[in-house]
Amino acid sequence: MSVKQFSVFPSLADSVFSDRFNRIDKLFSQLTGDNPVTSAPAYDLQRVGDNRYTLTVSVPGWKEDELEIELRGGQLSVAGHRETAAQETSGEEREENSSWIHRGISRHNFQLSFSIPEHMKVTGATLSEGLLNIDMIQEIPESEKPRRIPIAIGGPRTLEHQ
Repeated sequence: MSVKQFSVFPSLADSVFSDRFNRIDKLFSQLTGDNPVTSAPAYDLQRVGDNRYTLTVSVPGWKEDELEIELRGGQLSVAGHRETAAQETSGEEREENSSWIHRGISRHNFQLSFSIPEHMKVTGATLSEGLLNIDMIQEIPESEKPRRIPIAIGGPRTLEHQ
């Protein structure tokens, strides 16, 4: 499971170290037999308005009923689960005498998890052409929005008693 933080500024570490991390992760995964962390689907986060965002997750070959989106306590989770039997027969039926020489297309379950800002709400999700689009809106209540306080000129005035 990967946990990501939404950030307005791109992380320098992501761009500088991502390739080296990916290579090291793949090496250890080959040694241990585990799935590499980088096998999680790619995603994009786009600002589409003042307070609207779209999270796009690349999920080619996944069906709507195999994907799950959950928002709980500031965590947005996107998961994909396939049953083993369904994996073997879903569009991959081969002749009885055929066998795989190489299977490089990823078919394993995944889970992405994102920490989202306060007051963020998921408004909908669509799956089209292998892309899962999750629409979100951040509605900050008026009481929590920054407000400008006017400054009076001349200092405090005192009332004289007559």
